[in-house]
Order: sequence, then C-alpha cells, then structure tokens
Amino acid sequence: METPLRVNGDVRSAPEPSPSSSRDAAPGSELERHRRRTVRPPAADRPTRSTRTVRAQLTSDRSCSTRGYAAGVARGRGWYRGDCHVHSASSKGGELTPEQLAAAARALGLDFVAVTEHNTAETHDVWSSLAGDDLLVILGQEVVTHTGHWLALGIQPGQVVEGRYRVRDDVIDRHIDRVHEAGGLCVAAHPHAPYPSGDLMYPFELFDAVEVWNGQWTSDLPWNADNEAALAEWGRGLAADIHAGRWRPAMGNSDTHLEGQIGIPHTVVLAEEPSTEAVLAGIRAGRSWIAESAAVELSFWASAGERNAGIGERLTAGDGPVVVRADVRGVSSGVVSFHTDRGKAHRVSLPADGSGVVEWRTDAEESAFVRIEVRHPGGGMAALTNPTILADPTTDGCPGRASAV
Repeated sequence: METPLRVNGDVRSAPEPSPSSSRDAAPGSELERHRRRTVRPPAADRPTRSTRTVRAQLTSDRSCSTRGYAAGVARGRGWYRGDCHVHSASSKGGELTPEQLAAAARALGLDFVAVTEHNTAETHDVWSSLAGDDLLVILGQEVVTHTGHWLALGIQPGQVVEGRYRVRDDVIDRHIDRVHEAGGLCVAAHPHAPYPSGDLMYPFELFDAVEVWNGQWTSDLPWNADNEAALAEWGRGLAADIHAGRWRPAMGNSDTHLEGQIGIPHTVVLAEEPSTEAVLAGIRAGRSWIAESAAVELSFWASAGERNAGIGERLTAGDGPVVVRADVRGVSSGVVSFHTDRGKAHRVSLPADGSGVVEWRTDAEESAFVRIEVRHPGGGMAALTNPTILADPTTDGCPGRASAV
C-alpha cells in the first residue's frame, strides 16, 4: 500500500532553492531549462556529497589520456552524468556521425560519453577532435559475440577486442583480461535484448558491472520488459554477491543508434575528477545511479548516529538504528521504493510536483543493504541506485568497497 510523502510525521515537499545549489548546464539545454522550474533543499537537508556536478575555471588546453580524450581542467570531486553506450553510423543500425553525437551530448548537458562501436575502433581518432572543456570522451567498444554482447570501456586508442566466439569456446576470459590489462572496465550489455545474440549467455560474475537499463534501440519506451528482466536478475543476485564480498554495480546507457536517443538513460557517477580513470573507478566502485533523463535528480544516503554513507559506500551501523533518506525531484507523482536483501521493503509516493525528501528507518540486522527505485505512476523507471551497504562492524560483508565514517 502506498503511503503519502512524510518525514517525521509531516508531509514534506522540496523547500526553496539555495542560490549556490544548481548544477551548471549549457544555456538552453534540457538540463538548464529543468533547473529553472525545479527547487533544491537547503544545505542542511542535503548529504555532503550531492548530485551536483562540480565545475570550475578552465586551467589548460584539452589533453589526451591513453584511454580517452578530455579537457585539461581543474574540476574536482563531484557527480558527473554520462552515457557509456553510444554508436555512430560506423555500427550496424547507426545513423549519426560522431559530430552529431557530440553535439547532442552537449545539448543535453552530459559530462562524458563512451564511444562503443560494434567490434571496431575506426572512430577513435575522429572523437579526439570532439572532446572539449565540457565533454570527456571515453574510448570503448561493444564486443559483439555469438552468444551475447559486452562493453569494453577505457581501452587504448585503436585497440579492438575480439568478438568471434561463443560461450562453448571458453575464451571470453582472456579477452576480458586484456581489457583489464589496459586499465579498462567490462560491462555485461543488455542481458535480455530480444534479438539473436542479444541475450547474454555469459554469467554476470565475469564482468565488472551490469547494464540493467538499456535505451530505446529496441523499443519505443525508455523502460521496457527487457530492462525489467535484467534488473530482476541483477537484483536477485545482489544479496549473495554482497555477502560473498564482490558485487557488480548496475549501470544504464542509451545504446544510441538514432537521433534523439542519447542520454536516455544515462549513469550519474561520483568521480574524483572528469577523467577516464576517475569515472571508471566510480563506476567500478558502485558510486553511481541511473537517470532516465537529465530532468531527474536524486540524492541517497544512510545515517547511523554521526556516521553517514552514500551510494556504493558501506556504513558501519553497529546495533543502532539507520535512517535512510532520498531526495528526489523531476518525477511527477512518482513512487520511491526501498529495496533490501528481503526484497521491496517500503514505498512512498511523491507529490504532483515530483520533488521531495523521503525517509525510511531500518538497522543492519534487518537490512544488509538498501537501494532505491523511483518509478512513474504507470510503472516505468525514472531512476534507480546502486546499494548502500549496512555492514556489521564485526563481520564486514563487503571488502573492497569504500567505508564511510
């Protein structure tokens, strides 16, 4: 049963904005237009790490890393929005040029994109001239095998990952290892895509992350049954994976082939800076959430006394209560649901203006982790997060992830 939006017993919608709280966006972009009609809570109601992207004065010219193209800028720790599954006309079914894709990413206000052509690196050089002060370009590839697709992100310029094999050949491990040797990230792509070779037959455990939300390439809807199946499969294994000490974060990408698809959805990553290395590190650590579009904003954090933890972090909660809060905006009359190792544990309705702070109380004994989903009234997804781990300090169930104090 749905409950109204309440915090400490009172119905609560978003307060007036703080003058310094808005994320910069290109004038006239969808994100900038949305900022004019949304509000943000005052600093006291926001976590230390907000969903605001950090931008600063430019300090040098554009530079080239070994695995992508980026501006040499002084931009620090913050939340960066990007699409890591993008195709040009160099891929089967693609109709756009790299120039058109870069322009569309900038118009939307994205901070980074990953170029992922099908089994080729032929556009890597083209993208070197399209990166700029406001757009990081990560070099990658969609590896199309006979029994499923996966994304190789952060590979070397011109590097091509072999895809001519299937599950029974027992060779995928060596190709994943080569991506890792280059410092890259391997992502299980659209696990339930409804076409030959689209269904992923390799186990999730081979990969660093799972693309649970794939865009409109095979559907007129931004959220469809294929994504629902992928999310369910990932979610069912999350509790066991966290208990075993190695869980694979979820991510969402557009799989853009046609005009109007880029950024629907995209992943919002907490990174130390807008570089290939830092963005991939944030994705690998699970410090990320997925947005349907640039119009959706979200903050999510858990507190136990004076200790706090955000998305992808671990909260040493002890035996005391844990307060979990979500600050959501841009989802009119949406429903926020809290998910733990016991399944869906709580749900709260947002007001008609789509903005508000919701709260739920639990403890580490009751919930090994908490993540949230934000859905439209009809059930379509608007946003979802990776989990915050509620670890027992005497039995740390999630080695390798950052702890928060």
